[in-house]
Amino acid sequence: MRIGITCYPSHGGSGVVATELGKLMAERGHQVHFISYDMPFRLGRFYHNVHYHEVEANRYAVFRFPPYDLALANRMAQVAKMHDLDVLHVHYAVPHAVCAYLAKQMVGDSLKVVTTLHGTDITVLGEDPSLKDIICFGINKSDAVTAVSDDLIRQTQELFCVDRKLNRIYNFVDPRVYQPIDVSDIRSQYAGPDEKLLLHISNFRAVKRTDDVIRIFATVTSQLPSRLLLVGEGPEWSHSLELAKELGLEERITFLGKQDEVARLISLADLLLLPSAKESFGLVALEAMACGVPTVGSNAGGLPEVVEHGETGYLSEIGDVEAMADYAVRLLSNPELYRRFSEQGIQRARVQFSAEKIADQYEELYRQVIDQ
Repeated sequence: MRIGITCYPSHGGSGVVATELGKLMAERGHQVHFISYDMPFRLGRFYHNVHYHEVEANRYAVFRFPPYDLALANRMAQVAKMHDLDVLHVHYAVPHAVCAYLAKQMVGDSLKVVTTLHGTDITVLGEDPSLKDIICFGINKSDAVTAVSDDLIRQTQELFCVDRKLNRIYNFVDPRVYQPIDVSDIRSQYAGPDEKLLLHISNFRAVKRTDDVIRIFATVTSQLPSRLLLVGEGPEWSHSLELAKELGLEERITFLGKQDEVARLISLADLLLLPSAKESFGLVALEAMACGVPTVGSNAGGLPEVVEHGETGYLSEIGDVEAMADYAVRLLSNPELYRRFSEQGIQRARVQFSAEKIADQYEELYRQVIDQ
């Protein structure tokens, strides 16, 4: 098959999943064409059967804002015609699904559109009245639509006038990359031999509740010698730094900023903290699970579909910092319980969320829409 993929190329779960899926499809012999305004950050080197096509928006002075949406649709149509694409797989409803539908009108019905909903395109943008109708249009005009969790399907159906089937296809993890890694040579840079190392990775938006991360850690470190790694940047970064200083924890917390390759960072940690207000899936929890690192987080969105409470991690109600801290201490102070959670997490990631299993599901979906 000849597959076009459009995603946001910057850091974020949707871009990671889209890029890794494209690489898997290329390994299976399919021709994969990424179409976006920049090279996806996970495509840092040459991959056989993978091509990149840049989108450049016209900056004509009359335009108050460069018309990226029209430029993207035009570029999609150009690539589809030039390389005889079978399907455009777009990640995020807006603007990508709408642009793909416009490209299909330019190329013809032989070009099929698959849209994957990742979360904020529904849970955040879907609450904006100025975008709601066009998101609904993009979903309904796609040839197939997938969502990354059952919870996201439920929210989509509640928020939108969706009159078509939504296919649940989970995000995935590649066990060749995400697996327990021996990082003893660098762990000593962040924690002493008798200290536990906690981890949080996010874009530091308010929905990630990074204040809760720091308050959970404050309770844990008062009971167990421990340190915290914070990975990522975003609007709440400065506030998190101020809270760490206010609680006298700045010497025990390391802010690492954005990091492209997080598998080794995850393997450094003993525990992942993810107390988000919303998580349509929780890709970082899956990545941690695959590395043998349990998650303590919130019972939010699709996260309970990833983390099995009491089996591979612990989940509490959103904002219940005390319960999450108690769960963290329980896990970190009980080696046998920790070992069981770690092993069960690795097994669950490899079976339920394996890259090959999810790639099979997408491959079958592509064939179905092409044969329509």
